[in-house]
Amino acid sequence: MNKQPEVTEKTRQTFINVFCELYSAKPIEKITIQEIANRSGYNRSTFYQYFTDVYDLLHFIENDIFKAIREKLSRAEHNSPQPQELLQFFEENETALQALLGDYGNMRFAERLKSEFFAEGPQPCLPDDHSLSPYLIEFQLSTSFSLLRLWQRRHKDLPPEELLQLIDMLCNSGISSVAQEPYTTNKAANLP
Repeated sequence: MNKQPEVTEKTRQTFINVFCELYSAKPIEKITIQEIANRSGYNRSTFYQYFTDVYDLLHFIENDIFKAIREKLSRAEHNSPQPQELLQFFEENETALQALLGDYGNMRFAERLKSEFFAEGPQPCLPDDHSLSPYLIEFQLSTSFSLLRLWQRRHKDLPPEELLQLIDMLCNSGISSVAQEPYTTNKAANLP
């Protein structure tokens, strides 16, 4: 009867979940190993069996996210994820991403996340040689990530399909397409 791998993974995941909860509420400099251990129901020595310090734990979580992205992209039929895939990834990794992209997360992770999700290469709907393409891509990516973060902070107050329609509408038609008239799902659904 080999339960050790299951126990090991459960313990590691407990440390990860507690860390993410704390990192969502305060900067990493204020998070102690003792606090993580206490909230996890383990002692400090158990924590050290998995991680050397809170930064090691943070790097483990970040690397796990990037590993999941690479796996998702390797199974995809196209080079860059579709909005539905991006939203699904955010939902599957919600706890970690809320912490890493939250108020106390760092910009380095967000930038790396954008570059991992949207590797160098041709982008849909943009000519390869357009001089403003890098700016347009950055605008679309930053807007999409910001709206996903806001959606999470607002406890997913829009249905996922409506959020995707809103992102699509904003990126393709601009803010004036939403601001001039009250936004409705039906209006977004009728876009060309």
